[in-house]
Amino acid sequence: MKKSKKIIGIGLLCLVILLLLCYVGLDLFSQNSMEVEQVVSLMDSQIEKEKEFQIKGYTLDKPNVIVNPYGNSPLTALVIFETDEEVEVTVTIPGKDKNTTFTHTFDATKNHYIPVYGLYAGKANEITLKVGEQTKKIVIETEKLPDNMALPTNVKADKSKLGNELYFFTPSSSGYTVAYDVNGDVRWYLTNYALWKIDRLENGNLLVSTERLVNSPYYMTGMYEMNLLGKIVKEYSLEGGYHHDYYEMANGNFLVASDNFSSGTVEDYIVEVDRETGEIVKTFDLTKILNKEDGKSENWSQYDWFHNNSVWYDENTNSITLSGRHMDAVINISYDTGELNWIIGDSTNWSEEYQKYFFTPVGDDFEWQWSQHAAMITPEGYVFILDNGNNKSKIPSEYVSASNRYTRGVMYKIDTEKMTIEQVWEYGKERGSSFYSPYISDVDYLNKNHYIVHSGGIVSVDGVPSNQPAGLTSGNVKLTSDTVELLNDQVIFEIVLPTNNYRVEKMDLYGAEVFSLGSPSKVGSLGETEVNNRSLFFSLGAQDYSEIKDSHEIKITKEVDRLIFSGRFLRGTDVEVLLYQNGIAKSYDVPISKKPYTALCVDVFTEEETENGIVVTKYINQEGLQGKYSIYLKIDGILYNTEHYVRF
Repeated sequence: MKKSKKIIGIGLLCLVILLLLCYVGLDLFSQNSMEVEQVVSLMDSQIEKEKEFQIKGYTLDKPNVIVNPYGNSPLTALVIFETDEEVEVTVTIPGKDKNTTFTHTFDATKNHYIPVYGLYAGKANEITLKVGEQTKKIVIETEKLPDNMALPTNVKADKSKLGNELYFFTPSSSGYTVAYDVNGDVRWYLTNYALWKIDRLENGNLLVSTERLVNSPYYMTGMYEMNLLGKIVKEYSLEGGYHHDYYEMANGNFLVASDNFSSGTVEDYIVEVDRETGEIVKTFDLTKILNKEDGKSENWSQYDWFHNNSVWYDENTNSITLSGRHMDAVINISYDTGELNWIIGDSTNWSEEYQKYFFTPVGDDFEWQWSQHAAMITPEGYVFILDNGNNKSKIPSEYVSASNRYTRGVMYKIDTEKMTIEQVWEYGKERGSSFYSPYISDVDYLNKNHYIVHSGGIVSVDGVPSNQPAGLTSGNVKLTSDTVELLNDQVIFEIVLPTNNYRVEKMDLYGAEVFSLGSPSKVGSLGETEVNNRSLFFSLGAQDYSEIKDSHEIKITKEVDRLIFSGRFLRGTDVEVLLYQNGIAKSYDVPISKKPYTALCVDVFTEEETENGIVVTKYINQEGLQGKYSIYLKIDGILYNTEHYVRF
């Protein structure tokens, strides 16, 4: 008995010593380690920049003028000064004509922070400030446009029917989020990538994507609410990320196209985000509404089977309309229950249980939509869709060649009692294959009989129309974006750009936004990153990190809310990131694979595979982590000490 107790005692002592050796030994091994590089966020940067926004002692005669105040909106400025009395300020930014001149009046105050938008690039812009009975002219000089800025190749404008709104575009390949006036001149752009939808909220601010990926190839961490100066007011983080589209509801919340990555599929998940807290208050999982094997188009895959690219809420029917590109289907579901209401599209390849949800066409000249985008419900109750026109059939033997396809805006009138559908308007068919976009694109409803049809993804190879997105095309490729504004079926504006653009919105330069200083808020969550395993950890035998850092192009950085590991590896390589703390290591797998990108909507973040492998990135979120962690790597079973640590 005594011997047994002695053995147990010795065993426990050994375990304690082992743990102490593990803990102390590792600390000694890592005592010269450095903290990983900290990436300064846009929000942190703007807090520092606002320290320059001094108002004390600045007057109308000698104002504090800061060009590009937040460093990401070069054609803007902030004019700062004090007045003895509360007075309104009216700013005028002159253009080449009345359609390109902008005027805005700010509320009366003594402390004036006047946002100036719409400056011309590479020019000394003379703006006018009217302050009470005084008038002051100020010259604001801007830098020239970047060399890779997309400039129009053709602009047509009937200015008698146009105002001075701008056309805001978001990119689908390399380029900028940019606004053009009716002359085709660039009057605003962002230098940070802001993809997907761009629109003005009810409060006057913009809502755009973050520039940070949560998953490849284009799923972003969430959205920024910002003004045109580039100042971020709030960042919304979503565990499933953000892609394509959102909708601002009457209660202020956002319906967002997101993902549930744990399901093994993408672009089939909608979330409602609380405007104030960023919390997810409601979810809609399309895998529970539709059969993934139904309605397959050419671009269908197990991973991206639905490919939702638009979200629209209709208050009249309390329903949500979604666009499933890879099923050639626009669907409508109940907001309350998530149950399916109806489907617009060709019912070929759909099983019997779904046939009752389809409409029967009536009237003349009817055509279904194919690989569509931007489905919405108009005030008249019509369904307005951008019909890309891919293949025009679900049966491969009946596919129409790209040279005989066309992209169009189409409007349908539906009767949900009789389950009939009638085509009541279209534009684009008459333009033929030169207006054909096999991907992306947009329609906008401006007013009754006043629309925009945006064929944003026109691709040709060696002069022949292509059926592939730009990101999947090689050879002598030409990209074009053709945007048409129609009033009473007459073209009143058209702008052609030598690039592909995802969406376009026509908006006033100034909205109802009110500028104020102060730190932005960050709400929502990226969630806790799944841990492969937790185990006792020994650093003995760890190899020198410098041996493999350069050869694998390894980079480890820290953002405000996560650790980022990236490197280039051959497929099949077993890679783990290990975070060590207090004798325990948390292991995170780094999958070395390329997703089946059947329809890249944007290719800003994609990279071709080389003989040395592909670049992969692992994001390890701060949730569930606290304190200081030493960073190790394990590659094909060999342990490496990075001599770096991260602090959460």
